[in-house]
Amino acid sequence: MVGAPADLRPGRAQLPVPLADRGGDLPSVQGARLRHPHLVPIPRPSVVTVTGPLAVHRPPASRILPDRYFYGWYVAGACTVMMFVTVGVGYYGLSVFLRPLQVEHGWSNIVVSGATGMYFVLSGVSAFVAGPFIDRLGPRRFMIAGILLTTVGTAAIGWVAEVWHLYAAYALMAVAFGMGSAVSVSSMLSRWFIEHRSKAMTISSTGVSLGGSVLVPVGTALVGRGGLELAAPILGLLVSVVALPVLLLVVATDPAHLGLRPDGRTTDDVDTSSARHRAQYRIWTRAAAARTVTFWALLGGFALTLAAQTAVLIHQLSFLQEPGRLGSRNAAALAVTTTAIGSIVARLVVGLVADGLDKRRMTSGLFALQAVAVFAYVQVSSPVGLYAVALLFGFTIGNVYLMQSLLVGELFGLVSFGTVFGVVSLAGQLGSGVGLVVIGWLHDRTGGYGTPFTVFAVLDVLAAVVVLAARPLRAAADQR
Repeated sequence: MVGAPADLRPGRAQLPVPLADRGGDLPSVQGARLRHPHLVPIPRPSVVTVTGPLAVHRPPASRILPDRYFYGWYVAGACTVMMFVTVGVGYYGLSVFLRPLQVEHGWSNIVVSGATGMYFVLSGVSAFVAGPFIDRLGPRRFMIAGILLTTVGTAAIGWVAEVWHLYAAYALMAVAFGMGSAVSVSSMLSRWFIEHRSKAMTISSTGVSLGGSVLVPVGTALVGRGGLELAAPILGLLVSVVALPVLLLVVATDPAHLGLRPDGRTTDDVDTSSARHRAQYRIWTRAAAARTVTFWALLGGFALTLAAQTAVLIHQLSFLQEPGRLGSRNAAALAVTTTAIGSIVARLVVGLVADGLDKRRMTSGLFALQAVAVFAYVQVSSPVGLYAVALLFGFTIGNVYLMQSLLVGELFGLVSFGTVFGVVSLAGQLGSGVGLVVIGWLHDRTGGYGTPFTVFAVLDVLAAVVVLAARPLRAAADQR
């Protein structure tokens, strides 16, 4: 075909593999399609040799770590460490700040819950906006910005004096969480892994639960020793001190940077004609995705369950401190740690088996199990029973976010992961934000957590039904 680039062939809805952070000189897919509108790219059959602008960041660790292991596993391990502090502080830390902000400043539950709700809505908007840019530019710069903004926003909580100060600090943290955590890490690992994506994301997301199990008690102890003025700056600084060196020294955001292919496969290992391979490299716009039932089932299911999960998780510490429950901050913090431990165990189990199972049905089952745990919280009053419910709740919370990433990656592929995941994440964060406002309002109106927890258990049941409609999509080549 005269004038056609060597890597283009007609009639195949796929992209060159692998994608990489672009340094400005790499031709874009959009540009190729404008010059040759009748052509659609397909994967190159050879291992990429990284030169020029493509090799924008080769981490020092790649030169010294043993090469008998696929480097993607080192990246997944590095993500565990980064998620430990970024999400451990930027997500679990919100539960640590909730009651001290009310006690130290005399603010009502609805005021602080409103700030937390705004955090989740704004973080969803941040992920929505950043998603397409992450697909085109790579996640590294967004992760750096997210780490720094988390440090600044968290530290600022220690010095807030007015309500608008609190909302401004939470806004910084929200923007950081949206663009620098889930969407960036999930997008990056989707580039490194296809066949072993569940295991890789399980490894990285274990850091989230470890952050909750370690940093909630640490934050609680710091608050008890010196209030938010001591705790918040220390937690904020911890994020940059731990996460930045790991990102800069270990993480390569695309296997192409090291001349590798996803999963460490060679050319002979890749069946480019398989339906699964074609689905992974199909290009999705948001408009095209929105024309599928699968897209809306993901949005609705995760919005409903995250409204329940986030509200219960953020208020869990306050709920368990009430008279008639565990009664003390330290006992409640131990229950939150129990939840985090349950999340770690369940996530590891799911990660080992998810690659070979129906993720849609697994997700529905997780939503239903969470409904049982949330409803059980208001039915149980003994310490042993409450710790057991906290553990059961933990079995679900980490895997909800894990399955969100895995389902988007499996159904919409790695090429447009950020584009689609940004919208799904926005829906989930909007649900989280609304849920937090609702739980604060219902708590103030009813004087307790019984009514709101029951409402959220019902939402989990609805989510379990809705997500079953997220059926696999056929690749473009299969539809002709």
